[in-house]
Formats: sequence, structure tokens, C-alpha cells
Amino acid sequence: MILHTDKRQALLREAQAEIRENQGRIPGQDFYTRKISAAWQRARGTRAYGPGEDRGDIGDFSLERFRDLPVTPRESLKAQPLRYAAVSPTEASKYYETTGTTGRPTPTPRLAEDTIWNTVSVAEAWRPLLGADERVVILLPSDVVPVADLVSGVCEYLDLAHIRAYPFATGITGWDRLESMWRTFRPTTVFVAPGVALQFTRLLAQRGQLDELSSSVDRLMLLGEVNTPPFRTRLGRWWNADAHDASYGSTETGTLAAACAHGRQHLLPAATYFELATPEGVVPLHERGGHDQGRLVVTPLNAHARPLLRLDTGDEVTVATDCPCGSAAPRITVHGRASDGLRVRGTPLSVRAVEEVVYGVTDATGYLLEVDSEGTYARLLLERGVGTGRDREPEECRRVQDRSEELLGLRWDGVVFVNSLPANTKSGASQKSWKRSNIREVEAAR
Repeated sequence: MILHTDKRQALLREAQAEIRENQGRIPGQDFYTRKISAAWQRARGTRAYGPGEDRGDIGDFSLERFRDLPVTPRESLKAQPLRYAAVSPTEASKYYETTGTTGRPTPTPRLAEDTIWNTVSVAEAWRPLLGADERVVILLPSDVVPVADLVSGVCEYLDLAHIRAYPFATGITGWDRLESMWRTFRPTTVFVAPGVALQFTRLLAQRGQLDELSSSVDRLMLLGEVNTPPFRTRLGRWWNADAHDASYGSTETGTLAAACAHGRQHLLPAATYFELATPEGVVPLHERGGHDQGRLVVTPLNAHARPLLRLDTGDEVTVATDCPCGSAAPRITVHGRASDGLRVRGTPLSVRAVEEVVYGVTDATGYLLEVDSEGTYARLLLERGVGTGRDREPEECRRVQDRSEELLGLRWDGVVFVNSLPANTKSGASQKSWKRSNIREVEAAR
């Protein structure tokens, strides 16, 4: 974080006090009225919400006007991102872009205010997970996208020793350098994209070094891509460590949820006002209660460079209020966007459903779907686990087919084990799109 002025240090103290006061609970209506009003005023400084556009000036704030404001479609933000910006990229303190895996990259300028508020919010949520003597390694990309900057900022805020070492960045780190650093630094917590975790695990197992290098690690914090409970269970067993789905959010919105000590994700209601799009309409999340499902709609409360009002994330989620950690903040499970799935012979497939099969019944260290353009053919390629005998593969293939038929309603045209998969299935957080990294279009045999 950039804290070289009295103004920014005062802002840090303000953010710290506000986030800590509301940590693990849903703030009251007065809090939301004050924060949404400020966000509304910042939004009026953009072309999307201010005067001079076809949409028209949203006018002065009131709760009634906010509730009547149409949701902001994610597609509109992606199509014309700078209409929603209150500053130009040249005025930003930091400039990022989305990875562009679902279309063109989205320019995302951020001011120091954006960075400070988001970092404090996430750091206070992760504080119960991370001890004072933590040694953190960050295996995440450090350029263009903000994820490594966020984790590094959290470590600085919590005063934790840390190092960045993204092995897919050409020129410095590399797998050999990473292994050497590991022996010296002996990390206790690893922030890592799931694909990178798979590749590093496989490499260490091939070298016979996994047991030694995993001995210092207590937890794996996965972010940058979708990951599933079977995957986390498998990875945790390989490393003899707790594997958490560390956070949920986007470059556009900032962090929306963070992991608790019991491995669940909780929304951050002191940083974002959450609503749920349901068949009955869009309603405040805290008014629903209990278990519920819908599409998440968000108003980031501390966004300055790009203030967004009632953004429809497109993400289908389930929310609940029960968690052993005791937090009153809603617990969330993110199912992803319907557009991220595909259909094979009329059967819908999603990353979560496929990985329930792959990591639930095999020892594979990765997978790739081969499909045809018409959705009439699908073959599943599985990467052989290190040290697994090929004599077991026919039985594993049978289990995959049986479990796929049970869980997905689909039998694959083929299930094949291979020695290794393309690097883009592993490069993690630089290829977030499941369709681009784990699906390959082929010509079906006729």
C-alpha cells in the first residue's frame, strides 16, 4: 500500500476502525445509508450514471431511488468499462486489466483509496487464519491483474514475512528456483492458483521431494480460479495441509468474500452491499434469511476509481447463515455463471460438476475435455498421477463413467489417461476461463 502521506495514513486508520467494528456481522441500515449515499455521489461523476447520457442523471441519493435503480448488467460494464470510471487510466494510482479470458480485457484503474479499503477488508477477514509467525509464499501473477498485489498488501498490513514467486513468469523464478527458495524460506502458508498447485505438486512428486517440501506447510489458500471441494480435499491430502478457497471477487468489484478458519467463505458486508436476484425480483440479501439461491448483485461501498451501483455479477450463488466459526456474515457458495458451462448431447456440464467426478474418483493431476462444436461428442483426458500404475486405469475409467452417469447424466465417448496435459490447463490465474483452459474443440469421428 502507498502510505507516504498523512491523508492516506488517516484513511488507513479510518478503514481499519470501520472494518473491525463491523467484522463478522451485517451492519445496520444507518451504516448502509451513509455508505451507499457516498458511493452514489461518486457514481454521478461517471458517464454511466451522471448527466449527459441517454440513461440520464441518476439524481440526488435516496434509498427509494437506489432501490428503484435498474441493475447494471455486467455485459454493459464489459462493453464500455471506462463509462463507469470516475478517473481515467492516466489518473490512476494503479492500473490493472482483467485477463480477457471471456472477451476483451477490461481496463481497471484504481486509486489509493480503492487499494487501502480492499486490503484492510480482506486482511481483517483472513486475520484469524494467519498466525503472527507466518511465512507466506505467493504463487500468483504479479503483472496486469491485482491478485498478487492484494495478497502482498495483506501480508504487509498483518506484518507477515512473504515472497512472490510466480513460476510461469518467464525469466526469474522457474521451478528449480522455486524449489531452492522453498528449502530456505520454509513457507507455512501458500497462496496459489489451483492449476499452479497441481503443476508444482506433480513436479515435486516426480522428483521425490513432495514430502520434504510440504512438511513446513500448514495451509494452501487457493484463488484466481474456480476450485471445488473434491479438488481441495485431494490437494490437502497430497500436502498434508488445510486447503481453503481463499476468496471470491473480481478485478472489477474487488474482493466480495473471504475464507474463515473453518474453510467456508463469508461475504464481506462491511465492504459491499449485497442483493440477490431471485424469481421474485432483486432484494437485499440480509432480508432473505436462512438458505437461499439467486444471482448476486453488488454495490461496492468503497470503490472510488470505478463506483458501481447494483452490478449484476451474473454469478449464481447459494447463501446460508450457519457456520461453525460463529460469524454472522452470510456464508456463500459460488456456482459460477451459466455462460461458463457447456452442453453435450443436451446435458449441461459445469466446472464444479466435472471436477466432482475427476477429483472424486481418480488420482489424476489434471484433465481436459475434448468436445465437438455441435455438442454431440465429448472425450475426457486425465493426466496420470505420479507413481500410479497403469494396471489400475481400466478400473478408474469405469468408475469415472459410472460416476459421470450418476452425477452428470452423461457417459463420455472416451476416458483416456495421458502422461501430461497442455501448460494452459495449469498456468493458473492467467487463464481463468474454464472453456479456454480445460476444453478443446475437436472434429468428432464420423
